[in-house]
Amino acid sequence: MSQRIDLNLYTVFEAIYTEGNLTKAAEKLFITQPAISHSLSKLRDSFDDPLFVRQGHKMIPTPLATRLHPEISTALNTLSNTLVSTRSFNPKAAKIQFKVGLRDVLESTCLPPLLAKLESEAPNISVISLRHDRQTMEHDLSIGALDLIVDVAQPVSDRISRQHVISESLCVLASKTHPRIKTVLDLETYLKERHAVASYRSSGSTFEDFELNRYGLSRDIALRCQHYFAASRVVECTELLLTMPESYGELLLQQRSELALHNFPIESPPIDIHLFSHISRDNEPELQWLIQLLIQLLP
Repeated sequence: MSQRIDLNLYTVFEAIYTEGNLTKAAEKLFITQPAISHSLSKLRDSFDDPLFVRQGHKMIPTPLATRLHPEISTALNTLSNTLVSTRSFNPKAAKIQFKVGLRDVLESTCLPPLLAKLESEAPNISVISLRHDRQTMEHDLSIGALDLIVDVAQPVSDRISRQHVISESLCVLASKTHPRIKTVLDLETYLKERHAVASYRSSGSTFEDFELNRYGLSRDIALRCQHYFAASRVVECTELLLTMPESYGELLLQQRSELALHNFPIESPPIDIHLFSHISRDNEPELQWLIQLLIQLLP
């Protein structure tokens, strides 16, 4: 094996290993597929090993590539962290666009204070808020499709940094004129009423359903829609109940005078909200500044 190797080839190795596909690796590195193939040929010559074997549309790493990957990945991360740690970061002068993965509830609570802060302290920094797929969040963070994700606790590998920021309680929204709810919403009434549910999924249990199931309880779902805001508008003009995170319920209550907010009628653990980012960016001053800003701003 050659003792000297172009550092760019290690970057190509990492991209092919991560993406499992030459076309996707080329897109990640913003180079052509022939250039990727040429670099892979050089890597194969240097290590005297195929490194990746095509199986259908996938490039499967050989045993040697699997052994090499942790060392190459660590070396690239170390170099990247060393380079970014030497850069100074001035928020007022920086011109950056951050891509943040947020669900609709967190958009409403995160974005207003964040953009107000950026307007005064970092006027050239912009934010794109994107709906993210929890199944691909690690991949999206690893390739830079997202810089940061704010979401409920998710199982992630040790390649992802996670920081707990807030814990949410549940509340129940109902119409102020609901004929069967006077002051306190008790469990018996909650279970007898029909409910609206906000979820991106077309079926399956929500957090509150899991909590009810722990007690052997269930509820009657009359509406399943994508957004809490839409569901809250339905609650205004019907007798449906809507269970949701308390911070967003309180926000809606400020806007909609026809709504009333009640406690979720069973004991339930809080919903933990975390910030997720890729460990390769732990020493990146721009991103760490944004993370600390969000930690300060989230209630």
